[in-house]
Amino acid sequence: MEENNNSNPVPGPQPAPAVSPAPAQPAAGPGQAGTGLWLKVIAVLYVISLFAATTVIYKAEEAKKSKEKKMDMSKFSSLVKSKKDAVAVIPLYGVITQGNSSRSWDKGSQQVARRIKLMADKKEVKAILLDINSPGGSVGAVQEIYTAILRAKRETKKPFIARFGEVSASGGYYVASACDLIVAQPGTITGSIGVIFSVSNFDGLMKKVGMKNEAIKSGKFKDIGSPMRDMTPEERKLLQTLIDDSYAQFVTAVSEGRKMQTDKVKLLADGRIYTGRQALENGLIDKVGDLQDALDAAGDLGKIGRNPRVISENDPLENFMSLIDSKLGLFGSGAMPEALELTPRLEYRWYGR
Repeated sequence: MEENNNSNPVPGPQPAPAVSPAPAQPAAGPGQAGTGLWLKVIAVLYVISLFAATTVIYKAEEAKKSKEKKMDMSKFSSLVKSKKDAVAVIPLYGVITQGNSSRSWDKGSQQVARRIKLMADKKEVKAILLDINSPGGSVGAVQEIYTAILRAKRETKKPFIARFGEVSASGGYYVASACDLIVAQPGTITGSIGVIFSVSNFDGLMKKVGMKNEAIKSGKFKDIGSPMRDMTPEERKLLQTLIDDSYAQFVTAVSEGRKMQTDKVKLLADGRIYTGRQALENGLIDKVGDLQDALDAAGDLGKIGRNPRVISENDPLENFMSLIDSKLGLFGSGAMPEALELTPRLEYRWYGR
C-alpha cells in the first residue's frame, strides 16, 4: 500500500512563506517642497514680529510709567516748594521814632531796620510786605528804615511791597517810596510830602507868671528853638535852610522811587494830603486794594503765586505785651504825652493824627 507523504509531513524546519514587496511611494514634486519652506519662513517671521511688538509695548509702558513718576515728583516738589516759600509781613504802626530797646515788642527805627534785614536774609522769604499805618516821624528815624529797605533790595534782590492802612503820610510815605509797589485803600490818607520843625513858645505864659529864663551859651544860635523866648529872624532863616535841605531829600526819594520827574513831585509835595484814590490818579501809589490784594501782589513779584504763605515777625505774646506796655507803661516805656514834648525836632510827619 502506497504511503501518502502529504498527510504525514516530515518533521523539521519549514520554509518561510514568500512576502510580497510594498508598493513604492511616488516622489515629492518641486511645488510641494517650496510651499513647506515658505510656511516655515512665515512662521519664523510671525514669531519675530510678536517678539518685536511685545518689546515695543513693554518699553512704551515703562516710558509712560517713568514720565508719570517724574510728573508726580515734579508736582510733589512744587507742592513742597510752595509750602516753604513765603511773604514776610513787617508792621510799621504809629509815630516813627529812633529807638533800640531790648524789648522785642518795641518798634524803634533800629529794631524795624533789623527786622527788615532778618526777613530779607531768610531763604524761604521771596518778598517782603511793609504794613504801614503811620503819620511819619523824625527825619533820622524815617531815613534809617528807608535806607534799610534799599540795602536789603540791593543785597538780596527781593521785592518790597508797601501796604497803607488808615494813614501813611509824610514819613510813612517816605518809607514806602523805597518799595517796588504801593497798595492803598481808596480812603487811605497819604501824601503830606514835606518837612516840619515844631517849636513851642511859652514866652507869654512865662511873663504872666513872672518867670524868666536865661541861657549862658557859646554862640548866638546855641539855644535855637528854645520855648522860653521868641525866635529871631536869623534863627528862622537858619531853620528854613534845614527844612529846605530835608525837603529836597524827600523829593529826591519820591522822584527816584516813583520814577517821576522832580518838577512833578514838587507840584504834589506842598504838604497836602490825598485819599488813596487821589494818590493813584497822581501816580503816588500803584494800586487800590486791601491787605489780601497786597499779599497777592507780593506773591506775584516774589514768583510764588497768589495767596502766598505768610511769615509774620510778631507772635501773639509780643503783640499782647506791646499792647499792655503802650496802654499802661508797665515796662518803663511810658513817655510823656506828645502834646507835652518840648524838644524841637525835624520831622517828616503829618500832625493831623
